[in-house]
Amino acid sequence: MATLRKRNGRWQVQVRRQGFPIQSRSFVSKADANEWARLIERQHDRQELGPDRKTLKTITLADLVTRYRDEVVPKKRGSAVETILLSRFLRYPICQKTLNDITTADFVAYRDQRLSEPKHRSDKPVTPKSLKRELSPLSHMFRHAVVEWEIPVRNPLDGLKLKVTDNKRERRLLAGELDRLLEATKKGRNKLVAPIILFALETAMRRGEILSIQFRHVDFGRLSLVIPESKSGYSRVIPLTARAIAILEVLRSDDTKPTDLAYPITAIALRLQWDRLTARAGIDGLNFHDLRHEAISRLFELGLTVPEVASISGHRTLAQLMRYSHASQEVVRAKLYAAQSPDKLIGVRHPQTLMVETTSVSEPTVELIN
Repeated sequence: MATLRKRNGRWQVQVRRQGFPIQSRSFVSKADANEWARLIERQHDRQELGPDRKTLKTITLADLVTRYRDEVVPKKRGSAVETILLSRFLRYPICQKTLNDITTADFVAYRDQRLSEPKHRSDKPVTPKSLKRELSPLSHMFRHAVVEWEIPVRNPLDGLKLKVTDNKRERRLLAGELDRLLEATKKGRNKLVAPIILFALETAMRRGEILSIQFRHVDFGRLSLVIPESKSGYSRVIPLTARAIAILEVLRSDDTKPTDLAYPITAIALRLQWDRLTARAGIDGLNFHDLRHEAISRLFELGLTVPEVASISGHRTLAQLMRYSHASQEVVRAKLYAAQSPDKLIGVRHPQTLMVETTSVSEPTVELIN
């Protein structure tokens, strides 16, 4: 903001902007003073002027992270997870540095340290892909600080390199694993876990979408469910199977629930329940999100087209959808065998040979005619 005043026959102008040093000059004419003030303000807007180092020296990275966590994160979807990530980040020494001293090299050291540490509740090391998800809120925090809080800090994460490999998962339920999971739920105290597992397999919905279901979103007459807001940021309506409707009917008849939520359980609580459940069932390497892979693959095996499956799963591109479709090898082998059984190899021509009808299925004989 520019302030003008006339003193001793000259026009003095000051331009103040939070986070920047005060700019001041004096002019003979008021027009020149106004022109210079507009020039400085444009330079501020374009971030062409250096920040006020005194301001940056008074703010630590911990101060910035704490403010972002307490003021911005609660308004975001997935706030619970981001709050946990940022609170854990605050325990590292890098947070004691001021915004004036923080550099990309500091985050390089932090990156190397995190990649050498085991994951939470695991002895496996942190992967670059997991670390990239952890750093995403911090990168947004620096951009928010510049735009919304007018703190002229450079984003030190812009120059940080992370070699992320595409660790596409192809995990599906193995024979007997679903029965073992459901049997293990009987020994747990939370009776919502089994319905959630079965509902996930029927709908291919994400964990957050399932836990956000309210009965007012369900049309029991038309067998459909409205998802008001998905991960992709838009709403969609999906059809429900008879089993999915039956699950919701049972939950709706429970008068002990004090909420309209079909599954009144938090994402963190479900995650902890899932870890205990898989350990109790003796199942390794199965994530809750793998149930979405399983459900989408089953939809394709039922013969649904790509647009039909996408309308249920919520994927916008074919590439995204194919990451979640993993055909069962047993089903593929059965279809290949059925397609190539000897009784279907009649009159199939080859450039040099011709396969003719055979008389035995178990011991096929093929007569070659040149």
